[in-house]
Amino acid sequence: MDISIFLDPVPEKCFGEAYRPGKKTLGETITIFRSEEAFPNLENVDMAILGVKEERGSVDNRGCADGIDHIRKALYPLFNHWPQLNIIDLGDVKTGKEINDTYFAVNQILTELLKNKIVPIVIGAGQDLTYTMYQVYEPTGKLVNITAIDPMFDIGNDQDPLNSHSYLSHIILQQPNFLFNFTNIGYQSYYVDTENTELMKQLLFDAYRLGSVKSNIEMTEPLIRNSNILSFDIAAIRAADAPGVKNASPNGFNGEEACRMTRYAGLSYKLSSIGFFEYNPHYDINSRTANLIAEMIWYFFEGFSNRQDDVPTLESTDFKRYNVQISDGQTDLVFLCHKITGKWWMDMSFLQNGDQRLERHHFIPCSKEDYDQAMRNELPDKWWQFYQKLM
Repeated sequence: MDISIFLDPVPEKCFGEAYRPGKKTLGETITIFRSEEAFPNLENVDMAILGVKEERGSVDNRGCADGIDHIRKALYPLFNHWPQLNIIDLGDVKTGKEINDTYFAVNQILTELLKNKIVPIVIGAGQDLTYTMYQVYEPTGKLVNITAIDPMFDIGNDQDPLNSHSYLSHIILQQPNFLFNFTNIGYQSYYVDTENTELMKQLLFDAYRLGSVKSNIEMTEPLIRNSNILSFDIAAIRAADAPGVKNASPNGFNGEEACRMTRYAGLSYKLSSIGFFEYNPHYDINSRTANLIAEMIWYFFEGFSNRQDDVPTLESTDFKRYNVQISDGQTDLVFLCHKITGKWWMDMSFLQNGDQRLERHHFIPCSKEDYDQAMRNELPDKWWQFYQKLM
């Protein structure tokens, strides 16, 4: 499909300071769709940046459609450390007359990118685009894992139209449904209805409060490693580090933590699309937020450059195997540790029932702490959660 019909080239105002002769910045070394030039070839591309100047689905954040060029201005001057990666900036999706027209264009572009095994990096717009990203996976018939780094759950009410505060309910209610697991990282309790907290538990979804995550940021690595889609709401970052959000909070992740999580996303062999949403330049201070988002994308590139296929299969020989028996005498837990990357997994392939949709979900990313907990004769919550999902 010719996706160029849906795209406008990157505006010339995004260049300028990006070019430092001989310095090999991203602005000089990646392929960029520019005016007066032919649309780039997608062959052998690893990652593609896609701007979406759409704000009609963003609740009370008018102006977020204007943030894309600010992010590019901050990203292009950063140095490119990965000559082996083929990165492309596809420009911006043409905004439709109706919001559904924009959703359709984004869907067609992402479908083509994923078909060519290109990882899209969506920037700009509201977090409602997470629903569109999810829909792209539906035709594959495979179950999908989504992780949202977000101070709230964005469930909304059943009757709410699709927007940045209700996209999750639209995903949950979609039929047929291909969502296997949803994970929220960094929710802040004062922004979350207790009924929604209970709903997350009933749906066997993961939800991790900001405080528990900040005390051990490494715990986010296996959570992100289990994801196909990562949706990053910039409001999850504290206002001191990211003021460019209409409803910026004094609490949240700091810039370093945000960069670590996007690096984890880049490292994940399963993750195939990522989006950065809700940035509003009209509230930014000295481009502080734009610079941070650019660094987060840079760390995603850095992680991607070190990706290895460390996802287990039944035939895998690249893992050390550890069998742990809980004292009830009936529960045997099997842990796998990759011999090179040192990443841990729980082997739940004993629950296979012939459902091919679940085939990729019988090996659950975990941490060394989960193994240590099992060794203390304690059943990890994650094991029990996915046992119920797979039964």
